[in-house]
Amino acid sequence: MHQLDYYTSNAGKFMDKTLMMINDLKKKKLIKDYAIGGGIAAMFYIEPILTYDLDVFVITPKGGKSGKVINLTSLYDFLEKKKCTWRGEHIIVKGVPVQFIPVDELEEEAVRSAKVMRYKGVHTKVITPEYLVAIFLRAGRKKDLEKVERLLTQTDIEMKKLKKIVHAYGLEKKLSSIMRGKNA
Repeated sequence: MHQLDYYTSNAGKFMDKTLMMINDLKKKKLIKDYAIGGGIAAMFYIEPILTYDLDVFVITPKGGKSGKVINLTSLYDFLEKKKCTWRGEHIIVKGVPVQFIPVDELEEEAVRSAKVMRYKGVHTKVITPEYLVAIFLRAGRKKDLEKVERLLTQTDIEMKKLKKIVHAYGLEKKLSSIMRGKNA
């Protein structure tokens, strides 16, 4: 059983259809590229965790780096025409709450180096564990740091790659704090 089946069997029985719709956004050039991040991405590498939504990091057609105005209106208009509805900050895509997150510099690197994976026959891009660790470290919430610990213990992390990423984004102290706790 795929780890993601735990999530889909309980909360989003149509994850494959959601992923197809997201792939459609790229085909229609409403986004340049994307990758799944957050808790659902972590479940591609670690044992199931409780998560509520699907975080989709997107590179928009006109860039997406921080400091620029990012307009997702055409993306949301397309989804609304496909009968997707809003629930708070999420748009419900085929039964799954989705949050589209325009990328900053770290996240853009993560999207560009994401792995192409399959879920129920659907290709999707998933942020690699090294970039997930960096993104979770930067967020710094307790639940994110718990995911970091699980990623470090439950998956094969390329430590050289991880150290390069955390160095580039000034996250060495946070990683070293987690590593000390892990070795204690």
